[in-house]
Amino acid sequence: MLVSEAVGATLAGLGAETVFGVVGSGNFHVTNALIANGARFVAARHECGAACAADAWARCTGRVGILSVHQGPGLTNALTGITEAAKSRTPLLVLAADVAGAAVRSNFRIDVAALAASVGAEADRLYSPATAAADAARAYRSAQRQRRTVVLAMPLDVQAAQCDPPRIPPAPALAPPAPAPEAAARLAQALTEAERPVFVAGRGARAARTPLEELADACGALLATSAVAKGLFHGSPWDLGVSGGFASPLTAELITAADLVVGWGSSLNMWTMRHGKLIGPGARVAQVDDDSAAIGAHRQVDIAVHGDVAQTARVVLAGVRPQPGYRSGELGARIAREVRWRDVPYDDQGGDGVIDPRTVTIALDDLLPADRVVAIDSGNFMGYPSMFLSVPDEQGFCFTQAYQSIGLGLASAIGAALAQPDRLPVAALGDGGALMGVSELETVVRLGLPMVIVVYDDEAYGAEVHHFGPDGFALDTVRFPPADIAAIGRGFGCAGVTVRSLEDLGPVREWLGGPRDRPLVIDAKVASASGSWWLDEAFRGH
Repeated sequence: MLVSEAVGATLAGLGAETVFGVVGSGNFHVTNALIANGARFVAARHECGAACAADAWARCTGRVGILSVHQGPGLTNALTGITEAAKSRTPLLVLAADVAGAAVRSNFRIDVAALAASVGAEADRLYSPATAAADAARAYRSAQRQRRTVVLAMPLDVQAAQCDPPRIPPAPALAPPAPAPEAAARLAQALTEAERPVFVAGRGARAARTPLEELADACGALLATSAVAKGLFHGSPWDLGVSGGFASPLTAELITAADLVVGWGSSLNMWTMRHGKLIGPGARVAQVDDDSAAIGAHRQVDIAVHGDVAQTARVVLAGVRPQPGYRSGELGARIAREVRWRDVPYDDQGGDGVIDPRTVTIALDDLLPADRVVAIDSGNFMGYPSMFLSVPDEQGFCFTQAYQSIGLGLASAIGAALAQPDRLPVAALGDGGALMGVSELETVVRLGLPMVIVVYDDEAYGAEVHHFGPDGFALDTVRFPPADIAAIGRGFGCAGVTVRSLEDLGPVREWLGGPRDRPLVIDAKVASASGSWWLDEAFRGH
């Protein structure tokens, strides 16, 4: 059989059930081999969109995402999405066609391994026809076990060669790393002694809600998350929501007053800890992670525990003496009243043809069904949907901000929607990011996704406006004339509505009550006299 067929059969056998990509001559046969072996292929309109969709699918399913691209420009077009995945430690396998070894003058020749390494991905290769199936299996398992993005170069001459049918034995199951008893005991003692403990759960804790809540109940800890784990503790009376630049005033107050902050599968980076401002004077910091390199990478920690989050929480629970800790009836009532951003009073800046982004987001939060998955693009606007749109659990929020690129949100929403087809997908975009990634609107329509696409349209790259505008710099390079984004959406086959006030949301109600047989684009013309609160905080932090 052909190597391309063997690679497809091998990957499908290992669990590659959904493949995203753009097909060219170099990846044509391997993509068809995956389809022939039962995989679903999702064609994007741009390789970067395919990469973002595969990244989001992997985040929302916990499985290895698969991206298939043509040699040369197919890979370089996908590079921003691959970089986001690599920096997020997304388990993603990139099937990257490559020129034949002898094609030294090919215009498609690039250094695939160097390119992968430069963005933090792992490089691998089909080395020969005899080893190709094993090479593909090794790359898949590296992505799976190490939670890494792996770029597998597939030379055309190797793909076209003959090989024996693949015989890849199943890999032995690996147990998650258990914490060292002495390290777990130190953390248990610290939690027993703490009067105001706070847990901050991150990406590595997304499957550990129950053991973390049980431990928090025993030691009286309050519960918070990093942005990527938003929704993990949804429904808990002790849930503070997101820590960091997105934190509500009450959340920031309570975390700053903690005498022990424990990061569970969280890097405790500058965003999550608001440039260190959320670590109060004299507070101790503990960090639990199954990746030893992550512990202490962003800040000094007093207690380090190398181990799986869920397993560590269970071990520590056995050594904790129950106490009330930070919790009280009075504090619980205050959290219920004040912790959400929508409960924080604000001066509405709408009028004269624009709507306050907080006002429109709160209204949409009330209108849209609770069972949703929200994907966020990057930009000045991003705090509003991130904090004012609620999600039912940690699987309801897809936050691709490790590289802080705009233009990835719409494609990410596609991957999230396909990963969770029973939920309403919501893409929240700025006008700049929406127009940058607009080609994937055709993909949304073609796939028949009942997606709500909210565009916060301030006719500018708002982050730059509010960064440089106060210093008197000219802003002509980052401002744009009005665009009818609702009409653009209709041109792709979506329903479209322009929103300048709450009265304009009638068509949204009608769409939600109807068959939802096509996506809905909401062009929200938002007020932009001042920057968002999180952006102001970020500028101060720098």
